Amino acid sequence: MKTELFIITPPFTQLNTPYPATAYITGFLNTKNISSTQADLGIEVILKIFSKKGLTDLFTVKSPKPLSTNSKRILALKDEYLKTIDSVIDFLQGKNPTLALQICGDDFLPQASRFAQLEELDWAFGAMGTQDKAKHLATLYLEDISDYIVECVDENFGFSRYAERLGRSANSFDELHQALEKEPSYIDKILISVLESYIEIVQPKLFLISVPFPGNLYSAFRSAQWVKKHHPEIKISMGGGFPNTELRSLSDPRVFDFFDFITLDDGELPIELLIQNISGAVPAEMQMYKRTFMLQNGEVVYRNDSFRKDYKQADVGTPDYSGLLLDQYISVIEIVNPMHRMWSDGRWNKLTMAHGCYWGKCTFCDISLDYIKVYEPVQAKQIVDRIEELSLKTGQNGFHFVDEAAPPALMREVALEILRRKLAVTWWTNIRFEKSFTADLCLLLKASGCIAVSGGLEVASDRLLKLIEKGVTVEQVARVTRNFTEAGIMVHAYLMYGYPTQTIQETVDSLEMVRQLFEAGILQSGFWHQFAMTAHSPVGLYPERFGVVKETEAIGTFANNDINYIDKTGIDHDKFSFGLKKSLFNFMHGICFDYELQDWFDFKITRTKIPADFIEKALNEDQNFNTKPTAKVIWLGTSPEAEYFIKTKKGNSWEMATLTFQDKKETFTIQTNKNEGAWLVSILDKIKVASDQTYSFQDVKTDFECEMENFELFWYSKPINTLRDFGLLVL
Repeated sequence: MKTELFIITPPFTQLNTPYPATAYITGFLNTKNISSTQADLGIEVILKIFSKKGLTDLFTVKSPKPLSTNSKRILALKDEYLKTIDSVIDFLQGKNPTLALQICGDDFLPQASRFAQLEELDWAFGAMGTQDKAKHLATLYLEDISDYIVECVDENFGFSRYAERLGRSANSFDELHQALEKEPSYIDKILISVLESYIEIVQPKLFLISVPFPGNLYSAFRSAQWVKKHHPEIKISMGGGFPNTELRSLSDPRVFDFFDFITLDDGELPIELLIQNISGAVPAEMQMYKRTFMLQNGEVVYRNDSFRKDYKQADVGTPDYSGLLLDQYISVIEIVNPMHRMWSDGRWNKLTMAHGCYWGKCTFCDISLDYIKVYEPVQAKQIVDRIEELSLKTGQNGFHFVDEAAPPALMREVALEILRRKLAVTWWTNIRFEKSFTADLCLLLKASGCIAVSGGLEVASDRLLKLIEKGVTVEQVARVTRNFTEAGIMVHAYLMYGYPTQTIQETVDSLEMVRQLFEAGILQSGFWHQFAMTAHSPVGLYPERFGVVKETEAIGTFANNDINYIDKTGIDHDKFSFGLKKSLFNFMHGICFDYELQDWFDFKITRTKIPADFIEKALNEDQNFNTKPTAKVIWLGTSPEAEYFIKTKKGNSWEMATLTFQDKKETFTIQTNKNEGAWLVSILDKIKVASDQTYSFQDVKTDFECEMENFELFWYSKPINTLRDFGLLVL
C-alpha cells in the first residue's frame, strides 16, 4: 500500500525528548509495511527561534505595548544574546560540554530577571556539578528570552505548551475559533514555515496530528488550517491524549473545517481503517471506522461500526523514532527538583510495560476510559527485545516506561530478563506503593538499571486513601519508599490536596506525614497538586457519593472533561497551595524539618494530630520472616572461591570452608562447615540470574535437605544474612 502518511506532534511538549505517540504509531505502521514520515514540530520551531538568525528576527518585531524594565534590558543586551545563543544551544544539546566552565563564570551569559532566583538557589548548587549548574544557568537565560517573547511578541508562548489556556476546559469552540480567525502570530509563521517544507517533501495523502495536551491544541488547529487551505486534497486526522479525554462528546461541526477525522483511544486500528478508506482499497459503501468522529451531511457523527478488535500490545511493534532529530533535543534544568529534572534533562526512549492500569480503582482517575480500563501487559521477553532494538536504533540506552502504574510482577520479570541478557540500561517508571515492592525486589530492580520511581501517595490520610480506593496505607507507603531508597532508587511522590470532604485537619496531617517521610530520608522528591474533578472518574460520574455537587450538568459542544464543583465542606483549599509547595521545596533539600507547620502559612491552621514518631514507628515494625515456598531465589553475585581447612578446638576437629566473593565494590568472605560450604558453592551456581532454570525457595530447601538437616536454622544464620546483603534475593 503506497499511501504516504505524515505524523506530527505540534508545538510544544518537552524540549529534551520526543513525545512518544508518533513513534508508537510509526512502529505499528512498520508492521503493516505502510510508509510514513514523522516530525516533532515543537523542537524544530524552538531551534528556529533560539538561534542567531531567529533572535535577529525576533528583536526586530515591534512590541504592541510599552516595554517593561526587564524587556528593555534584554533588548539593550541583544548583541550579547546574538553572540551567545548558538553556543548555548549546542551546549544544551550535549555538543559543547566545555562551555560549562564559561557559563558558570559571571561574564558570559547576559542576565535578566530570571537570574534574580540565583540568590535564593545558590545554596542548592553545592550538590550540583559544573555541568548541571551550567545547564541551570543556561535554562534561566532561555527563560529570560521566553519572557521577552511573551511580553513583546506572542503572549501565548511557552516552552512546553502553546496557547494552553485556549485548550484547557474549552467547553465551547468559540474562543479557539476566534483565535484561529486572526492573522497567524509570529510563532505561528515559524510553525507554518517548518510545516510547509515537510508537506512539500512528503506530499502525504493522510496527515495525522497527535495532540497529547491542551498546550498542543491551538498549534494543531493552526497546522490543520494551513494544510486545509493550501492542500485541500490531504485528509487530516487528530488523535492523542487530549481528544481521548476531552472530545468524547464533540458536536461542533466547525471543528471539521480543520479536520476530516478525530479518532479516540488506541490509534492503531482506527488509523489503519482510515488508510484503507482513503486509499480506495475499500468501496465507499463498505467503508467502516473505529471510534472516529467525522462530518456527514453537515452533522458530527461518531462511527464505530467496524467489528475488528483492537491490536494486542504484542502485535503493535517496537516504537520507531526514525526521522526525529534525536541529536538536537535540549536538556534543561528548570528547577532543583530531582524528578522534574529527569523529565527535562536527558534523552529517554519511551516504552510501555502494560496497556492500562492493573489496579484501575482510584476514584479521582479516568478509570472508565479505555486507556486506563483495558489492562493488557506485554511479555517480559518482548519488552526487553524492544529495549535492545531501540537501544541499537537510537544509540540511547535510557528508558522511561510511561505506564499508568507498572505491575510489580512484570517489573520483576523485566529486570530478570535484562540481567540475563547482561544489558547495561537505565530506566524509571511510575508505580503504586504496594507491599509487593519488598526490599529484595527493589534490589533486583536497582541491579537491572532502575534509578527512580514515581507514585501517588495522593492524600497522606488513611481515611481519604480508603475513599480514593488507593489500596495502600501511609505505613505501607513508608515501608515501600524505605525499600526503594535503601536499594538506591530515587522516590518521587505525587501529593494531592482538596479531595472531596477533605478537612483542614486532614490537610495539616498530610503535610506532617510528608514532613516525616522526608525527614526519615525515604522520600527524595514530591509535588503537590490540587484535586480536579474529571467527567470520566468515579467522582465525576457519581459526585453524590463523595459529598460534592456539580455546578453545572450542561455538556458543551467541544471539550468536556474538567468539571466545576462545590464541596459541601465549604473549605477554600486554594489558600493551602503556597504553604504546601514552599514547605515541600525546603523538605526536598533536607532543611526546615524543625519548623512548626504553622510557619508555612499566613493564616491560622490547626495543630497536627499525627504523633511525631509515626513514620519512625511504621519503619520499625517487625518484619515478617515467613517466606513463601513458591518465592524465587536468585543470586546476583559471582561464583565464590572455596578453601577448605581443619579447625581444632579443645581436642575436637571440624572440616570448615571459607568462601571468598568478589563484589563490584569489595571482597568479602563467609565461613561455614565443609558440607554447607560445598552446598552453597553448588546452589549459588544453580540460582545465578543467568541460569536457565528457576529455583523456588522450596526447591532450595529440598536441595539442602538431600544432604543436611535444619535448613531454616542455616538459612537465617550469619553467613546467609551476609549473602543477602550482597545479592541473594528471595522474590
